[in-house]
Amino acid sequence: MDDLAQDEFAQDDFAWLDATAQAALVRRGEVTPTELVEAALERIDALNPSLNAVIHDLSDKARSTAADPTLPDGPFRGVPFLLKDAVAHSSGDPYHCGMQVLKNAGWVEPADTWLVERFRAAGFVICGKTNLPELASSVTTEPRAYGATHNPWDLDRSPGGSSGGAGAAVASGMVPVAHGNDMGGSIRFPASTCGLVGLKPTRARSTLGPDFGEYWAMTTHEHVLTRTVRDTAGVLDAIAGPGVGDPYTAPAPSRAFRDEVGADPGRLRNGFRTAMSGSQEESHPDCVAAVAATTTLLGSLGHAVEAVELTALDDPRFTAGIGTAFPVFIARELERWSQRLGRPIAATELEPWNQMMAEVGGAISAAGYVEALEQLQGYARGVAAWWAGGFDILLTPTLTQPPVPLGFVGPEVDPMEAFARLAGLTSFSMPFNVTGQPAISLPLHWNADGLPIGVQLVAAYGRDDLLLRVASQLEEAQPWAHRQPPVSAT
Repeated sequence: MDDLAQDEFAQDDFAWLDATAQAALVRRGEVTPTELVEAALERIDALNPSLNAVIHDLSDKARSTAADPTLPDGPFRGVPFLLKDAVAHSSGDPYHCGMQVLKNAGWVEPADTWLVERFRAAGFVICGKTNLPELASSVTTEPRAYGATHNPWDLDRSPGGSSGGAGAAVASGMVPVAHGNDMGGSIRFPASTCGLVGLKPTRARSTLGPDFGEYWAMTTHEHVLTRTVRDTAGVLDAIAGPGVGDPYTAPAPSRAFRDEVGADPGRLRNGFRTAMSGSQEESHPDCVAAVAATTTLLGSLGHAVEAVELTALDDPRFTAGIGTAFPVFIARELERWSQRLGRPIAATELEPWNQMMAEVGGAISAAGYVEALEQLQGYARGVAAWWAGGFDILLTPTLTQPPVPLGFVGPEVDPMEAFARLAGLTSFSMPFNVTGQPAISLPLHWNADGLPIGVQLVAAYGRDDLLLRVASQLEEAQPWAHRQPPVSAT
């Protein structure tokens, strides 16, 4: 939908306008931030009983912020926004990370993280906080503390995770954009299962301060879920850049990321792979079909596309390193929250999956953990060499299966079975949390059941610009923003 059509549509309904279009209406004085926010709050009230996407209601604060004449005059002034209840936190608001123990304690954070300060400076109005799995450690959103979030395309299916509340909220039209973070696919998963754009930017493209220099070692990336590539690019402009004292930062862009939308990417050399990393097992036929259709589309746009093995993805150092590092991350979460709460939290107070992870992690030595990081760094160098060898983009399924039923990897599943299922589902996502490369999931396919099937594009480290160019080219060639799920705003 072009700018003019969006603006005409905006006269009586904001639900399906992207954030860029909503902000343009505010700048022109055609609507007020209060009108945008009130409309979003009404949609949240109407849809949340079915979806359970928003778990902390911040409507009173949102109304006050929207009406405040000092609301920052940023690029998204007045646009309603939702914040994921993990990693990034907001001053005076609940912060529970999907944990029953923090919910029981009524935990509230006293300050904004620097990322949230940047969201506010951009003009976003935070209307609530979204659901996630306990400790953001799964690719579904079914915490015992808050209950399952439902996929608006099929209420019996998962919206993905760990940013599943954000995905369901944006896909259903509650808000045009919502915060997410990605440690193993947690932005890209809900983007794929909910029919959205989900960019995991280059590592350290934005700051994790002031709480962390890095979080869960090299794996954590912050950004948003959106319905359009231009929103993804515009928000990246608003939040990118290092914070004071950050241990490292991504290469600076040559120009605004928004300027890459619509820019000619040139003729690219692309490779594609659909066999799962490590096992060589083929992905679900729907996911293979999505990649095949995208290779055809790329070819029609003048790009070179070829099947590749990229055997570096199968390096066993990945499995060995992840199998050590992630349990240590969960053990550290247990320790950190015990310190902050002022009492020991037993592993048995966690869900079975995280209990197992914490117990395993607590038995790993410091030397074993450092060895795991060395294994993962070696793995990353091997994978990144493929791009250095002359390729521009790797094309894969985002997930190895269509959106899974609720309960497939939920907290009632035996932890060892959950581990095997998670490993299969994250086959194409988690490697790029380790390498730090930018990766984007685009909603380029729907299967025969009417479910979205995302396709992942991965560029070389630091090349968010190239990824946005080709993503916007694909969006123009095969638009998706007109698609609305069965459970959505009207």
